[in-house]
Amino acid sequence: MKPLRRMPALPHQHRHIRSLGIERPNEPYFFGYDEGPAGDGQLRLDLMYSGISAGTELTFMKGTNPYLHSRWDEGRGVFVEGEASAHYPVNFLGYMEVARVIDARAGGFRNGDVLATTFGHKTGHTANPDHDLLLPMPEGIDPMLGVFVAQMGPIAANGILHADAEQFGAHVPHLGAGVAGRPVLVWGGGTVGLFCALFARRAGASEVVVVDPSGWRQDLARRMGFAAMGEDEAWRYAKARWNSKSGRGAEIVFQTRAHSGSLHLALRALQPQGTIIDLAFYQGGLNDARLGEEFHHNGLSIRCAQINRMPRPVAAAWNQRRLAQETLALLATDGEAIRQHMITHVVPYDDAPDFLRHLVRDRPEFLQIVLEHS
Repeated sequence: MKPLRRMPALPHQHRHIRSLGIERPNEPYFFGYDEGPAGDGQLRLDLMYSGISAGTELTFMKGTNPYLHSRWDEGRGVFVEGEASAHYPVNFLGYMEVARVIDARAGGFRNGDVLATTFGHKTGHTANPDHDLLLPMPEGIDPMLGVFVAQMGPIAANGILHADAEQFGAHVPHLGAGVAGRPVLVWGGGTVGLFCALFARRAGASEVVVVDPSGWRQDLARRMGFAAMGEDEAWRYAKARWNSKSGRGAEIVFQTRAHSGSLHLALRALQPQGTIIDLAFYQGGLNDARLGEEFHHNGLSIRCAQINRMPRPVAAAWNQRRLAQETLALLATDGEAIRQHMITHVVPYDDAPDFLRHLVRDRPEFLQIVLEHS
C-alpha cells in the first residue's frame, strides 16, 4: 500500500521527510522523519529528481554490500571482518539528486534555483553551502540531467583524469589530454561506461569502442554514435587493429563491469605495459582474473579510480566540484543524446519500492533509472 501523502509544508514550517531505504534484504521501504525550518546560512530544498545507482544500491537489497559484513577502518585503510558498520534497516540510499530551493537563507542562492546535488532519495533536505556540493543547473539543460552532475559524471571524469595522470603526471593540461589522439576501449556499457566514452570522444580520442556482453547495451551505444561489440570480440579487435612501438593492443582500457571475467578479458586487450583504469565495484572474488597470465607476462597495471580519490600527482588542482563542472560542460554538448538514450526509466517517487523489487525479481534491461518527485 502506498504511503499517505501529506500536504506540503510552508518554507518556515516543520515538515515531514520521506527517505527510500531497505528494511531487510529484498525489502525496500519508506522511512520518515520530521525536519525543522532552515537556519541562517542554510537552504531548504525540495526533491525534483533522484537517480538510482543500481550497482551500489542493489548491493543493499541483496545483502552483498561489504559494509553489511565488515567495518571500514579509516585509519588503517582496511575492512575489519565480522564487525558490520551498516545494519538493517538501511534508512538512507542514493547520491544523485536535483532539487529546488524553497527557502534560501544563504548568500548566492535564491528561491526557485534548481541545484544538482547529493543527499539521497529523500523528499527534501536542509543544505549547508559550506559542506554540501550544490551546483546550479544552467538554463537550456534539462533539469533531469542534473542527476549526473554531482556524482556519476564526476566518477567517469575521474577515470579520465587518472588516464591523464598516467601520461602527464602532475602536468595534466586539461581533462582528456591523456586520451586525445589515442584509441580507447570502454569495458561496460552502463552509465559510468557511457560517460567515460562521452568524455573520451569529447577529448578527441582517435577511436572509442564500447564493450558489453549485452546486445541491448551495444545497440544503445551505437545509437549514441559509438562502435560497440562483445567482450571476446573486443580484445581481438584491439590486438588486430591497434599497433604501436609498444606492441599490439590498447594503451588504456576503462573497466566499469564488476565481473572478474571482464577484468581478465580487458587485461588481454592491453598492449605491453598498458593500464586498466578500473571504476568497477567488485562484490565477490576475482577467480576469473588470472593475474599469472597477461597481467604478469605483459607487465600490465590496474589503477583503481574512485570519486573520493583524485590521482595523487594532480590532487591539489582537482576536486569533485571541478569534475562536476566538467560534467556540466559535457551535458551542454551531449545532453540531448544522454536524455534520449541513457535515461531508460522515469519512475514516480511513490512507486520506488515496487520498482526496486521488480529490478531484483525480473532483471529487466535498464540503464539509468530516475525517480521523479512531484
